[in-house]
Amino acid sequence: MMKASVMGFNPDYSEEAPTFEDIQALGGYSILEFGTPWCGHCQASQTAVESVLKEKPELLHIKVFDGKGKRLGRQFSVKLWPTLILLKDGEEVDRIVRFTSPGDVMALLNRQI
Repeated sequence: MMKASVMGFNPDYSEEAPTFEDIQALGGYSILEFGTPWCGHCQASQTAVESVLKEKPELLHIKVFDGKGKRLGRQFSVKLWPTLILLKDGEEVDRIVRFTSPGDVMALLNRQI
């Protein structure tokens, strides 16, 4: 399993991002989160992500420390943090950006899952 990923809520951004190929090889639904520990918007969103994903322990949560020169974020065209991307079988199906409420995160999941 990738270092940046855990089942259910992942509290820590990982400097060791999976490759784009690792992401494409995933099966089922998973959440890919881009941000940084020092980003105020990212800090404000964590309660929302945690409250929803703790209720979804079967969902893989990949939390990637993004920034200049970080390839995976560029491959997903991430422009603002936090960005939460819902994947199905390694392909993006939806995303939310700069979200703050559990309702935003739940809506992302409910549109697809």
